[in-house]
Amino acid sequence: MSAMPAMPAFRRISLLAAAASAIAASLSGGPATAATADAYPSRPIRLIVAYPTGGISDAVARALGERLSAQMGGSVVVENKAGAGGSIGIDAVAKAAPDGYTLGFASTSPLTLTPHVGHVNYDPQRDIAPVMSVMYSPVLVVATPSFAGKSFQDLLAQAKTRPGSVRWATSGLGTIGHVMLEQVKSKAHADLTLIPYKGAGQQMNDALGGQFEVMSTNASPMLTQHMEAGRLRALAVGAPRRIASLAGVPTLAELGYPKANLTSTFGIFAPARTPPAIVARLNAELNKALAEPEVRERLLKGGEVPTGGTAAQFAAAIRAEYDDNARIVKEAGIKAD
Repeated sequence: MSAMPAMPAFRRISLLAAAASAIAASLSGGPATAATADAYPSRPIRLIVAYPTGGISDAVARALGERLSAQMGGSVVVENKAGAGGSIGIDAVAKAAPDGYTLGFASTSPLTLTPHVGHVNYDPQRDIAPVMSVMYSPVLVVATPSFAGKSFQDLLAQAKTRPGSVRWATSGLGTIGHVMLEQVKSKAHADLTLIPYKGAGQQMNDALGGQFEVMSTNASPMLTQHMEAGRLRALAVGAPRRIASLAGVPTLAELGYPKANLTSTFGIFAPARTPPAIVARLNAELNKALAEPEVRERLLKGGEVPTGGTAAQFAAAIRAEYDDNARIVKEAGIKAD
């Protein structure tokens, strides 16, 4: 058998250059990943919701999933993985294949707050790729039937004159509500007793039963219903500005507590190293879905505020929030356990 003729040197160089170009394009989100994005999705997308069924997060995620299915011509399967303030769901996303077929819906807290107050099994800055900010959820300070006062100022006055008599419930240690409480305590020099729960469900039930005087909790349709019925009363709200449905309720910044004026931002996440072209495609489709009137109405009805924007903007906001929370947690000495 005769030997095959040697390949000319210039031909070998051309092939090597073509291969290198293809690899570079794939890593940079160029033509190779663009082709991948064009064929995407070719199978169902799994959307992990980091909270239980029945809440506003679940409802919004399912609404977005329905719109994505219609827009992209494929199915979006929603899966709830609740626990640890959203960290369990985010951990599942971090460990998934970076191919665009596993996404997560969660607040930014598992990336920007939880790592500062407790242990997580993922690197918040390296294992997750932000795709799009979906909404921010105002955090309300709500009085229960056990509190006889009329205002936030009355709450602080009682805490100062009767130390220990104001019990403030949160959905957990190291949560946004907990940070809000610590910021108020620090500035007001008020004796407020922290009552941490392991989620919002039991917290709401005990609030209606008057098991504590006040709680910090995210806006939701259920909360709105209880406030409209007079069972609960909003005293203050953490938000950039007053919310339309509670126009008479001041923000914590207005009341003189800007560091406690916190909101919960929610968004869509993908595993790190998901091809940039797929992230860009998802971002465009999600912005389109968020602009749909029925989706926006669902958010606004629950007291949430739609956001949107680019993946780069969301990533920058998360980095800034991570740094801010590191400072806040250190100054307040907040620990999850």
